[in-house]
Amino acid sequence: MESDISLFGDNVTLVTCTKELWHEIHKCYEPDPMMDMTPYVYDFERCDKAFSHKSNDDPRRYFAILHDERPVGEIYLKHIDIGDRTSDFGITLVNDSFKGKGFGTEAIRLLIDYTFNSLDIETITADSVLRNVRSHHVVSSSNRAL
Repeated sequence: MESDISLFGDNVTLVTCTKELWHEIHKCYEPDPMMDMTPYVYDFERCDKAFSHKSNDDPRRYFAILHDERPVGEIYLKHIDIGDRTSDFGITLVNDSFKGKGFGTEAIRLLIDYTFNSLDIETITADSVLRNVRSHHVVSSSNRAL
């Protein structure tokens, strides 16, 4: 797996997610009530275990989304299958204060470009909860921009 990847956009930068960035993202995370009504409480040990588990899952690549050098979310590739040339992706912004500003759209475009051009993947899929209208819009607008 490649390490220390940086992808630069106009308003966001994607960098390989380190344990420190993972913790910064999850310390600020607030679940979107449209997605999850369960209160979230940051727990260092639980967060640490989640990072170790996910970062050691070889067919995944995690990136922190930075805006003005501050982590505002995470975006990742999962189920990477080099043989079939397919992958899925997911994205989470830490809270509503970063939504609706184009950060997610730009992060997705950077990830798609990286995936098609650096990993030689032909098909990327995204799954979304039906009620997550914002996610549907971001994915469809990113697709139209390609």
